Amino acid sequence: MSEYTPMMQQYLAIKEEAKDAFLFFRLGDFYEMFFEDAVLAARELEITLTGRGAGKEARIPMCGVPYHSAETYISRLIEKGYKVAICEQVEDPATAKGVVRREIVRVVTPGTVMEAKALEGKANNFIAAVAVCGGEEGLAVCDLTTGELYATSLAAADGQLPHELGLYEPAEIVGDRDLVERLQDAPALWQRSVVYTARDAMEEEALLAHYGAAELERLGPARRRAVSLLTGYLADTQKRSLAHVRSIRAYEPSQYMVLDPYTRRNLELTETVQDRSRQGSLLWLLDKTETAMGARQLRRWIDKPLLVRAQIEERLEAVDKLLADFLLREELRDGLKGVYDLERLVGRIAYGTANARDLNALKQSLQQIGPLAAHCAASASQTLRRLVDRLDACADLAEMIETVLVEDPPVSVREGGLIRSGYDGYLDELREASTGGKRWLAELEQREREATGIRSLKIGYNKVFGYYLEVTKANLAQLPEGRYERKQTLAAAERFVTPELKEKERLILEAEDKMVDLEYARFAELRDRIAGQLGRLQRLAGIVATIDVLQAFAAVSEQQRYCRPTLSEDFDIAITDGRHPVIEAALDSAPFVANSAALGADSKPMMLITGPNMAGKSTYMRQVALICVMAQIGCFVPAAGAELAIVDRIFTRIGAADDLIGGQSTFMVEMKDIQTMTAKATRRSLVVIDELGRGTSTGEGMAIAQAVIEYVHDEIGCKALVSTHFHELAHLEETLPGLKNMCMAVKESGDDVAFLRKLVPGAASTSYGIYCARLAGLPDAIIGRAYALLHAAEGAVVAAPPEGARTAARTMPAGESGDAQRAGDRVRERDGSSEVAPDRHDAEESNAAAYLADSYIEEAAVSSEIVQMSMFGPPAGAEPLHSRRAARAEQFADQLRKLDLFNMTPLQAMQWLDEMKQKLGKS
Repeated sequence: MSEYTPMMQQYLAIKEEAKDAFLFFRLGDFYEMFFEDAVLAARELEITLTGRGAGKEARIPMCGVPYHSAETYISRLIEKGYKVAICEQVEDPATAKGVVRREIVRVVTPGTVMEAKALEGKANNFIAAVAVCGGEEGLAVCDLTTGELYATSLAAADGQLPHELGLYEPAEIVGDRDLVERLQDAPALWQRSVVYTARDAMEEEALLAHYGAAELERLGPARRRAVSLLTGYLADTQKRSLAHVRSIRAYEPSQYMVLDPYTRRNLELTETVQDRSRQGSLLWLLDKTETAMGARQLRRWIDKPLLVRAQIEERLEAVDKLLADFLLREELRDGLKGVYDLERLVGRIAYGTANARDLNALKQSLQQIGPLAAHCAASASQTLRRLVDRLDACADLAEMIETVLVEDPPVSVREGGLIRSGYDGYLDELREASTGGKRWLAELEQREREATGIRSLKIGYNKVFGYYLEVTKANLAQLPEGRYERKQTLAAAERFVTPELKEKERLILEAEDKMVDLEYARFAELRDRIAGQLGRLQRLAGIVATIDVLQAFAAVSEQQRYCRPTLSEDFDIAITDGRHPVIEAALDSAPFVANSAALGADSKPMMLITGPNMAGKSTYMRQVALICVMAQIGCFVPAAGAELAIVDRIFTRIGAADDLIGGQSTFMVEMKDIQTMTAKATRRSLVVIDELGRGTSTGEGMAIAQAVIEYVHDEIGCKALVSTHFHELAHLEETLPGLKNMCMAVKESGDDVAFLRKLVPGAASTSYGIYCARLAGLPDAIIGRAYALLHAAEGAVVAAPPEGARTAARTMPAGESGDAQRAGDRVRERDGSSEVAPDRHDAEESNAAAYLADSYIEEAAVSSEIVQMSMFGPPAGAEPLHSRRAARAEQFADQLRKLDLFNMTPLQAMQWLDEMKQKLGKS
């Protein structure tokens, strides 16, 4: 390195400490980069690449950014996954001998970014550490901007670490090398552009000094190691006290409902499946919070629904009382609007980057706490009263800030104008000297004008020349000789100084320099005093966040007409007129068709749901799962009534998805999801599987679907909602006592089909796939051809039915005709009205009539020995002997096409069928 200049040798030595980061090397008003850093940064930041001499060698690559706008460039590099080491001058250039000493003062990484621009739109910015100890995998997760630190551990054999990590969506992961490298294969993590870094643990002595023995004793070995790895990494990169990261929130994953990444995605809890947008998710719907802390708390609650009934009931009790007290809710909302992000203010105070406006925001926030606490203390809610019992409102800190800082301070803390008059006597004297000096300057300007007769003469100031007298060139002849010393020449004027002006300038500038330095010192003292109380502020922020989320639940419950769920330790789920919360909100004023759900020991814990595409099967199944989630986070639910057993896990398999990079097809992904479900589900779980068995051949798909249904029914015994297009599986109701057939009702009128969105007992006969293709806008030629192929296939199957085909065909199971008859007994005559029954019983009756008609038609066709049972074409290959019967069958088919089954009563349907049966018997 001897061939380089001393400054470049200093750069290279410091760069050795940050080989994996861009080195922002401070030179005057710029951060400069050299060599490979410069080439890469110029490309990534789209800035000019230049060069400079560095000693004996030729010019080296160089680029730079202004220090005052460095935050923008740092944010852009962090977004791309890079790290940035910031190297500052750490001694005064005026007193330095040789090259000014420089050091890395901080390394900015994706998980440790504190800059506001890089955090825009982010509720949290987590960095995680993972560790292996014995048979456990430890996890520690921290958000430096808020001071949150969570720690947990999981059995290594369970393989659940990637799922738990996924809840936090960490921007960066550090930890034991082997485990970190293994996590790089987890798609749920690398899709988030995570930076992985191996790391050594923090020294035990330093760890104890930071957290204290009491805090660490609560941790097991795996958690303790994860915390040690994370804290060591933060200490090395941030190079400052982490005073706001001292409380470790240890938890057991078993304390919360398990929601794997696929379930969270399928239920769209925090983002939509389609475009990963917040809008359209459950979080978007429920977020009526008024503070940033409340919004973060809400997301944490959605991510981790509770399992302890008493804790859930506490939240529900508060929501209930807030819902009933509109005035209290509005008072709380008004107070919360004046509360800034206390957690991030605490982070900036701890980092020493908070300015005077940040402290004033803290003061204004604390001034709202007293009234908020008073409202909660006077409420009817025991939960709210407990929250504010012995609440520390930190009023002394607000008073301290009020005493020291002016109401409207400047953004910069290095330019003065921060401290109130009367707070510091010496500062007031300096201000008086400065003010007096400026008064003297004004008087000097007036005296000079009178002495010279130059009315345009003026006194000005700039940082280079200080104070000066400016005279236009037209008036130079009027200046007296001797007293005026020329300082600067301009195009139209000359600038001068006098001995008196130079002396006064020295006094004024000395007073102003001292004043600015003293103001900053007093501000720093205030900030440090508050930094010593960060624990109090963090506890207060947590209480405010909880109040905010509870009022948000009450607000959305009132707006959407939700009801309080009744929770039990039993097995059953009974939902009356449930609705999908997000879809209902998106429909705005349009009505949402409600559907009930009954899953339990008496009502049967499994539903096999069939029905057309686009009829609402997926919506129905999702809404049942979402109602369970909402109840267990403490929110009211979208239903007329809900009695819910506490669910320990929810498993969902909804919609098509593949993993091309992982080499897994849609079907393989589905099987992986089901494998997880079969391995982890318990009797208290809820399983939701949509379109089970698709993605492979019909025979194999149907076989797998039946096997899965039987396994869930016989081995797991949990509550389950399963939808399928294999209508042949309806026969399982006969052999599985805990399963019931349900379907989505449909109304046909000619070529038009109306999806009624109503769940009714029974099984569907078709999926209306070609009709949905027509709705999607496929060309008529394709639709026509598809119908022709469908009819031909149906004809071929009927012409030569294989052994056992009738059993697999869609016929009414034993005992169902009796159900239909009983449904018919409940029919109310409508005097010829064609209106579709709006309530559940009428919908069931219509569906039962259609179902019964279909069954009778098949039976009649078989009994009359018609070879071709298709009702949509001529009897293929019929013998002349059968021509008369074939003609009658065609007539029968024509009449059936015109029949509006959904507008017939079951009795009318049976009468018509009996008539047709007699006619067929005579043929």
